[in-house]
Amino acid sequence: MTSREPTAKPRKRSANGKARNAAPFDPAIYLDTIAKGRTITHYKKKSVLFTQGDVADAVIYIRAGKIKVAVVSAEGNEAVVAILGADEFLGEGCLIGQPKRLATASAMSDCTVMHVSKTEIQRVLKDEPNFSRMFVTHILARNERIQEDLVDQLFNSTEKRLARVLLLLANFGKAGRPEPIIGKISQETLAEMIGTTRSRVSHFMNKFRKLGFITYNGHIDVHSSLLSVVLADKARSVAPALETP
Repeated sequence: MTSREPTAKPRKRSANGKARNAAPFDPAIYLDTIAKGRTITHYKKKSVLFTQGDVADAVIYIRAGKIKVAVVSAEGNEAVVAILGADEFLGEGCLIGQPKRLATASAMSDCTVMHVSKTEIQRVLKDEPNFSRMFVTHILARNERIQEDLVDQLFNSTEKRLARVLLLLANFGKAGRPEPIIGKISQETLAEMIGTTRSRVSHFMNKFRKLGFITYNGHIDVHSSLLSVVLADKARSVAPALETP
């Protein structure tokens, strides 16, 4: 009488077809793993990730580095609409039916990103609640940031707008203290971000440096004391009372 190999019992599956004992989905592992619909790419400083008008066919997750997102008008004028860093997404417009990129994304430093195809990210958003929660949190935070940017442009002085942008670039608040701004940020870029001229940016950068709010050492070091400029009311502003934005 011949013996038979024991057969493995099939795992019980839940209503969605997943094994009940499977490990919970981890968005961090997902965004760190190459698989179908997911590719990791390294970009050198000043490289272009995509250009305004390119086909919008993927969402990009930034693993390391800083990326500038800019829009160019028909007349050739450029406006910087965002500078994004690690653990942020860009290119989400493809998920709401945008067929083309509305802006150009370029690397401000050496960068590593993951491209997630439109089809794949639609699948994971549908099938994985953990990923959906993380992604929705990102979208809501981005929406809040856009609203704050609009209020900043409408109501704050040039001085406050510049101080806020420098603090954001230094990731102030994310790890408890500002960190050096990675990559060289030109005064022209800062001017485009806050809607002013390079000469006004130069004026306030020099003032911030003299007051000890920032230092230059191959890169910009932003100190927590710069927050006082953002929090100060108009009467106590470092800028002249009659300053024109």
